[in-house]
Amino acid sequence: MTLRKKIILFSSVFMFLVIAISHTAIYFLFYRTASNGEIDQLHIQADALVSTIAENNSLSEEAMGELLKAYLPANGIIRIINETENDVLPVQTKSNRYTDLSVSYTTSETSRIVQDDNTGSNFAVIEKPIIWESGEIVTVQVANELVYLDETMGTLTYVLLFSSAVILIPTVIASIVLSRFLLTPIQKLKDTMRRNILNKNWQKIDVDERSKDELYEMETTFNEMIDSLKENFEKQEAFVSNASHELKTPIQIIKSYAQLIERQGKKRPELLDESVGAIDSEADRMQKLVEQLLLLAKHKNEEQKQAVNIQTIVKQVIQTFQKAYPERSIQLEAEAGNYESFGNIDQLKQIPYILIENALKYSEEAVLVTMHTDTEKTVIQFKDDGEGIALEEQEKIFDRFYRVDRARNRETGGTGLGLAIAKEIIERHDGEITVESEIGQGSTFTWILSK
Repeated sequence: MTLRKKIILFSSVFMFLVIAISHTAIYFLFYRTASNGEIDQLHIQADALVSTIAENNSLSEEAMGELLKAYLPANGIIRIINETENDVLPVQTKSNRYTDLSVSYTTSETSRIVQDDNTGSNFAVIEKPIIWESGEIVTVQVANELVYLDETMGTLTYVLLFSSAVILIPTVIASIVLSRFLLTPIQKLKDTMRRNILNKNWQKIDVDERSKDELYEMETTFNEMIDSLKENFEKQEAFVSNASHELKTPIQIIKSYAQLIERQGKKRPELLDESVGAIDSEADRMQKLVEQLLLLAKHKNEEQKQAVNIQTIVKQVIQTFQKAYPERSIQLEAEAGNYESFGNIDQLKQIPYILIENALKYSEEAVLVTMHTDTEKTVIQFKDDGEGIALEEQEKIFDRFYRVDRARNRETGGTGLGLAIAKEIIERHDGEITVESEIGQGSTFTWILSK
């Protein structure tokens, strides 16, 4: 069953049940109120009759019959019976069909609504005991057919059925309109998704003329998802293309030198050393590129975090580089403070490693690392006196495989992945990285880590 049919069926059935329950309650409440009114009216008439009989108990049978006729209901019967349920006086009625109405002797006052088994008509019946002239207790029964009540209840039934239809039909129509209103955007969403799958495009939903409701938010969210998927897909394509290109170059160089050795290696021994050195250099470059690609993938799966001291991490990385490059100067200026934070220690070590390595590659002077902290964040800056980065290049240097000077990067062994890795790690730790640089004035990378 479709969602549209479910909405129509549920709303229709729910409204039908509400109408049925409410109208049934109205019907029986009205019937009870009206029947009680009929009984109360008949009570008054019966009380007056009993009082009159008590005052005129000595009248003859004929005179008593005339007296009973004066109190005879318009559509009813009056009878007086003794203990053996025999008539003391002739039954007074305007229609013989009322004589079949059941009667019972009673010594207490009763009132009830009964239904004639033969005609199916409803009667209000009042039974009162009185003392007859002979001293015995007899029962006076006054009954009246509820003709007008039955007619009123029949009319009420038709009115309630008509009003039910009047309410139910617009409800069904409204549920159809509502289901169309709710499901049309969903259908558009489904059709757009299907076209995206079949046509391999990035089609979005037009939301310019939509009201700002939950369906609008759903469509807007879908469009945002499409934009995000498109962006990630394009980045993935660019990543694969760049990775293929970066791997293709050293492989081609290795292959060329291998062919050179094969052709001339035996005749020219000096080519052998040159070729082996070039092959070893390109192999190292390939190894580094693969390691950094694996590192990018690894960071997406590593989420184990612990308490760490950022100052200690930076000091350890600086010591590592000082041992590897004893001729270079790396200075650390750290203000006093609490540098405790929370994160993945292996990932956090990569950040100063990448930034210090870049500073050493692209400058000949000393590298300066400064640190200060407060209650909300820790700020670490890496300054070098290198060539600097043009303003239009500064936003791109954190993209994967982007390199400002490809020739110089090849000389220094750069892959274009270091800053992209650093930025990804920093963002995973709710931090921020920025760069300030001018051509010929060096660069300053600022790492802000929230506590």
